[in-house]
Amino acid sequence: MQWSVNAGVLRGMRTSNPALSEKAFRNLASTTSERMTVDGTVNKSFLLIALVFAGAFYSWQSAYPQGWTSGMDPQIPVWYFPAIIGAFIIAMVVIFKKTTAPYLAPVYAILEGLALGAISALFEYRYPGIVLQAIFCTIGVFGALLLAYRSGLIKATENFKLGVVAATGGIAIVYLIDLGLRFFGTNVPFLHENGFMGIGISLFIVVVAALNLVLDFDFIEKGAEQGAPKYMEWYAAFGLLVTLVWLYLEILRLLSKSKK
Repeated sequence: MQWSVNAGVLRGMRTSNPALSEKAFRNLASTTSERMTVDGTVNKSFLLIALVFAGAFYSWQSAYPQGWTSGMDPQIPVWYFPAIIGAFIIAMVVIFKKTTAPYLAPVYAILEGLALGAISALFEYRYPGIVLQAIFCTIGVFGALLLAYRSGLIKATENFKLGVVAATGGIAIVYLIDLGLRFFGTNVPFLHENGFMGIGISLFIVVVAALNLVLDFDFIEKGAEQGAPKYMEWYAAFGLLVTLVWLYLEILRLLSKSKK
């Protein structure tokens, strides 16, 4: 799910895209008196992240009704797959109709949290302590890239954006191929393996996912500079959340491969 969603969000972040160029931001700004701000986007991002944690906590508790230290196998809730499908559908609606972001982004965050809680419970059962490690790694990568972006060490140039979007699109294609191959009882070589190649592939995907955060930061900054409408704060926060979820899942996969 994350690959299609993230690719859609990224297309909206490229300033070379005519639909979301600086001119497009100016046109949006002229239709409303309330403007997008960095602080507003940050506040909404924290709110969405809090909703993800709330949904994940509930899902985690449902997977371990007697406590995760009981030693019992996790019980995946019946609404696990509906939550994933629902999150995907809502994400597609938000991507293609940005004005719905203030209403649907919180719903997406809750559904995504429900899905992540169940997934995390499975990983934690097989590799005790891995979830906390993945969370700290995600926070660390986010903080490091934000500092690098704010200091000018990493700049979101057009070539940089093109490279990150191309790499993300390539990853999406590989995962779609892998999904199709699974119907025939096979998969893409090395993608799920824990050897040198498998870990290297996961590490590459983690790096690409992390670099998407730079595109998110740039989109938020450009949107505030161009005076985008207020609802774009929710859309930008939604895009940032999608990237963080993808990054967390890829770090979780990378850590699991290193523990096999």
